[in-house]
Amino acid sequence: MFADTEAFSGFSVSDIDEARKFYAETLGLRVTEQYGLLTLRLAGGRDTLIRVDDIDAAVDELTSRGVSFERYEGMGQDAKGINRAGGPFIAWFTDPAGNILSVLQDR
Repeated sequence: MFADTEAFSGFSVSDIDEARKFYAETLGLRVTEQYGLLTLRLAGGRDTLIRVDDIDAAVDELTSRGVSFERYEGMGQDAKGINRAGGPFIAWFTDPAGNILSVLQDR
């Protein structure tokens, strides 16, 4: 039924101005607003996984902008919070409303 329907992921925030500032200024994304909803303009579509070429550089840059990376027990994360155990390299962080996002580097 929905196999060929365009879809996108979404999540809620408690403060739209704070979210806009985080996504636009901290993450450096293009953000638009319509009808009280923010749209994040990401190359390749809308997602909560942000693909990067160099995860170490991305994590270092985000950390310098005040982003803290999540630590999950048993996930094999290094001192920066990057999971390098199997699959792609990935590091998780949250937006001001607590939504989980991640940066991901293919191996």
